Amino acid sequence: MVSILSSIVLPIGIAAVAIVLLLGLVNMMRGGSPSRSQNLMRLRVLLQFIVVVIVMFTVWVMGK
Repeated sequence: MVSILSSIVLPIGIAAVAIVLLLGLVNMMRGGSPSRSQNLMRLRVLLQFIVVVIVMFTVWVMGK
């Protein structure tokens, strides 16, 4: 289970955070809708929280 989390789920989560971050930055640089940028940044924060929880759970399971 730990190997699945650390080798599959974490890279997918980190990639999702990076993609949402880049989409939000591109939208802001192009002068897009401010509400869209705000929603993308909120989604980024939520994804970051989820990834941190997965990392902490993985570390906890490895320590057992």
